[in-house]
Amino acid sequence: MLSNKERRDSEQLYLSDSEVFEEQKRARRLTRKLNTMDRSDFEGIANLIKELIPQSENSFINPPFYCDYGDHIKIGKNFFCNYNCTILDVGKVTIGDNCLFAPNVAIYAAGHPVHPALRNTGYEYGIDVTIGNNVWLGGNVVVCPGVTIGDNVVIGAGSIVTKDIPSWTIAAGNPCKVIREITDDDMQYYFHKRKIDDEMMNKIQKNIDESNDPNRFPSRKI
Repeated sequence: MLSNKERRDSEQLYLSDSEVFEEQKRARRLTRKLNTMDRSDFEGIANLIKELIPQSENSFINPPFYCDYGDHIKIGKNFFCNYNCTILDVGKVTIGDNCLFAPNVAIYAAGHPVHPALRNTGYEYGIDVTIGNNVWLGGNVVVCPGVTIGDNVVIGAGSIVTKDIPSWTIAAGNPCKVIREITDDDMQYYFHKRKIDDEMMNKIQKNIDESNDPNRFPSRKI
């Protein structure tokens, strides 16, 4: 017979028993410390994030931040997360390289049954969430259990993502839907139809040429 911890980790119904709560103590202790730190202690915050989320590289999170476990989260390189993010990492949450989260982003890799009789038993579940490389989630975006967001995606502010979103798209709404593809023409603009001036474009192109990381400055043609 599987333990509740084993049932949780295999995306089955489980109960939050004493063994499960014991695992959560570490994250609660570390998030409390993170959320009460001096906000100007950037180095201290970065070090604590690495302790809270061991599977991360060069990540920075602006407190406050909340999660259930921390070690159920895997983050690639150069992650930036703005204020008041919540990640319910009952299921595994995988985030790729160079991702940006605006304020109030919520990722819910956890849920409860729909039928009230079943829900009232206390059984719950966790379903994995996957976010690709170079993804920007706008303010107040909610990502629901089981969702996969592809590479190079922008999710508009206030969106509720209930289904998978393909790579190289802009998506928004409730429920979140694809609005259009991202193309190389988007390299000309920084906000709507505001074009990037030539001086800045030269600097950007130099950064692209000098980068050895194809995930940092991907081309639509790849």
